[in-house]
Amino acid sequence: MDSLSLLEHASNFALSPSNMFVPLLLFLLVYHVVMFYQKQRGMYGNIPPGPKPWPVIGNFGGFFIPPAISRRFQLLPRSVMEALTSQANVYGNIYSLFVGSQLLVVLNGFEVVKDALSNHPEVFSDRPDVPAISILTKRKGIVFAPYGQVWRKQRKFCHSTLRNFGLGKLSLEPCIQRGLVTIKAELLRLNKEHGDAGVNLHPLISNAVSNVICSMILGQRFHPEDPEFRAILGLMSRGLEICINSPAVLINAFPLLYYLPFGVFKELRQVERDITVFLKRIITNHRKTLDPEKPRDLADMYFIEMLAQHAAGEENSSFNEDYLFYIIGDLFIAGTDTTTNSVLWTLLYLALYPDVQDKVQAEIDEIVGRRVPSMTDKGSLPFTEAAIMEVQRLAVVVPLSIPHMVSETTEFRGFTIPKGTVILPNLYSVHRDATVWDDPDTFNPKRFLDNDGKLLRKEFFIPFGIGRRVCMGEQLAKMELFLTVTGLLQAFRFRLPDGKPRPSLHGRFGLTLAPSPFALCVSTRSVDGGHPNTGLGI
Repeated sequence: MDSLSLLEHASNFALSPSNMFVPLLLFLLVYHVVMFYQKQRGMYGNIPPGPKPWPVIGNFGGFFIPPAISRRFQLLPRSVMEALTSQANVYGNIYSLFVGSQLLVVLNGFEVVKDALSNHPEVFSDRPDVPAISILTKRKGIVFAPYGQVWRKQRKFCHSTLRNFGLGKLSLEPCIQRGLVTIKAELLRLNKEHGDAGVNLHPLISNAVSNVICSMILGQRFHPEDPEFRAILGLMSRGLEICINSPAVLINAFPLLYYLPFGVFKELRQVERDITVFLKRIITNHRKTLDPEKPRDLADMYFIEMLAQHAAGEENSSFNEDYLFYIIGDLFIAGTDTTTNSVLWTLLYLALYPDVQDKVQAEIDEIVGRRVPSMTDKGSLPFTEAAIMEVQRLAVVVPLSIPHMVSETTEFRGFTIPKGTVILPNLYSVHRDATVWDDPDTFNPKRFLDNDGKLLRKEFFIPFGIGRRVCMGEQLAKMELFLTVTGLLQAFRFRLPDGKPRPSLHGRFGLTLAPSPFALCVSTRSVDGGHPNTGLGI
């Protein structure tokens, strides 16, 4: 081979894509290492203390590498929440972690969380640009949208509109009770089919809870056996789990992974497409059948607001059909997942603690009897309310809140927190804080009662968050939780199936903390020796 041919061969070899990959990868690796340490030496001078991060992967590499190496990260106890809370014992209630080169500050304990979110809301109320979430939501809606004027207008509109359709009012009770009738009827049927094997309550509770928010935002209810609706509810739950508990979390470090044509990446895209088709079809039908004189739900009211702003010449208004889609998606998912899991956790705990279940049912029998429980009974059922609150304290359905972000560099409790830092308000640590709760890991509803048996309100009980990002549907969730739990316990007794292992109380961490799959045996109850008190005649 002559010298010219040899040179040409070498050139082709060096420039082939397969041979360019390795040096390119090495270049990117070195670049990230250099940038990582430059950031640490520069803008991260007075940040809160924390475990020393590894280059490129930061502190959270412990979830993806062998345990022998990951011990350095100190982040492999039984759950993410326990891991993050345990670090406060080493570094204090404000400490730093790195996800890659992204600085993340964890806030532990009620005083610190309250100080940040309530006393400094303008700084701590923003949302981070998390790639996986941003791809799915386009940073629109009311849950993940950035803090600012657009978000304030959209949230204010949604909150006032939902109140007009019954949010937090007794007029919403019949809607919740209709779902409860369906749950009871299905429980009786399924219990006959499955007997001592137990019943999976999740689809029944999820359908009933989702129908309440659907009636308010979409003006319609779906039958429990509607295959498309059941599929959508399943997809919602699966999508949230994929985003947190699968290799799809790597999308946050490498966004292009979202477009991979296989595995959970492909599955996540399909989930997004299916939910999008479902919601956009309903929105289109609303637009076609809109009667501005007779609004049926939030979607109609949103279209009316769009028309009003267009008539006023506000061509660049944030009120548009695209934004409506993301608002409905937020309310649909958030309004279903959190309340469903709260009800399921409550029934699971009461099955695990039958003595508490006995006391709750005795109180309901004494105060309510055979009539349908109402929100007007809430003040007369202190032990029932205390039991529900104790489950909320221990289960913490949204244990790390939704991640916040500081909108500007700020001094907070002696530390400098740079603009763009992701903030995790650790609500799990608030509800397990031994300085404010006696024996915090023990299930004890009486901690919410005074010596006279009256309900105690504790400011460090914050299952719905705190500050300007507090859950907008708090009042709705409380209504659904109370009415569903009291209605079911009035009619049925729940127990664990014989011979099966005790369900884990660590749960499955997604956007919310869901209980691990479980089944309960159901038996009908009677009051004063009468007929079974199923309440199906509502």
